Amino acid sequence: MLRDSVSLREKIRRLPKVDIHRHLEGSLRLSTIIEIAREEGIPLPSYDLDKLRRYFQVIDDEEPDFQLFLSKFRFLRRVYSTREAIQRIAYEAVVDAARDNVRYLELRFNPVALAQSQGFPLNQVSDWVFEAASKAASERGIQVNFIITITRDMDVGTARKLVRLALNNRNRGVVGLDLAGDEVNYPAYPLVPLFREARRRGLGITIHAGEVTGAERVYEAVEILGANRIGHGVKSTQDLNVLDLLKFKRVVLEMCLTSNIQTGAVRELESHPLLALYRLGVIVTLNSDDPGVSNTTLTDEYLLALRGLKLSQEELMDIICNGILGSFLPVGEKIELLKEFKRELKQLHMPFFPEQKEVLQWL
Repeated sequence: MLRDSVSLREKIRRLPKVDIHRHLEGSLRLSTIIEIAREEGIPLPSYDLDKLRRYFQVIDDEEPDFQLFLSKFRFLRRVYSTREAIQRIAYEAVVDAARDNVRYLELRFNPVALAQSQGFPLNQVSDWVFEAASKAASERGIQVNFIITITRDMDVGTARKLVRLALNNRNRGVVGLDLAGDEVNYPAYPLVPLFREARRRGLGITIHAGEVTGAERVYEAVEILGANRIGHGVKSTQDLNVLDLLKFKRVVLEMCLTSNIQTGAVRELESHPLLALYRLGVIVTLNSDDPGVSNTTLTDEYLLALRGLKLSQEELMDIICNGILGSFLPVGEKIELLKEFKRELKQLHMPFFPEQKEVLQWL
């Protein structure tokens, strides 16, 4: 059980975990930013860890704001300066996930964001990420796959290059395509044919939607873009028809508590819809989003769910199961991962885990 003499945090840290919504560009260590900047002569607002925090992380005295949250990433792009820097960032992102006992990670990244400051070729910068992340995965015993992120403000020609890159690197672990960025000012319609083609050719589709805009963006993501999963989707509760659509099509919501508060997607933790959506029968998962920017871990997110949302142990185990079943893994690998988690949870004296018969409806 979770509540015994060992601290709750340590109990949660020991749990095997799945993270299917984590951005590489939001996973940098502050110490690494400073070290790369010093090595490469990159000017920073400060080289003091505490003073620098305000520029690269959301801090407690800042008002929740989506544009402020996005602004942190513009500062981060300064350190994507060399092959060594990018590979270090990718390597450490996987190491940090493994330290948090994440066993399966779908790490998403935008090759344009990594390549832009130095004009690196998109294929080359992606190769650097694949190599470094895969090396860390092998060393740390964590399984890592990749999702390529397209942003809403991207021109169609560049987006097409990223779709092609994703399709050409499925043998390197690319399992999906993501759409992220400013929902308010950049509608997704110009990119619809690209996402439909990607899904037709076997890539999983995940769309950031219903984060700071209404439920209509979730509907658009599912019905027009063909989303298997929705990044965030907190505004889905605004429309009963959208809730019915999510349940009918078994669309998975990738929810991220801390970032949803920091972006202003929800006003406070207690009003976060994760638990309500779960109890309504929508498939929800719990993820970290941007652990470096948000100064969080997946352990922290689980603790918030247990303490702040009053999630039960059984509900948490079911949501962990959702993360496996909602992943872009092949069916056989999902079943094997479920078995592995079930064995380990029994060893941790947490016998509850959805039985095989309960998950077959997914497959």
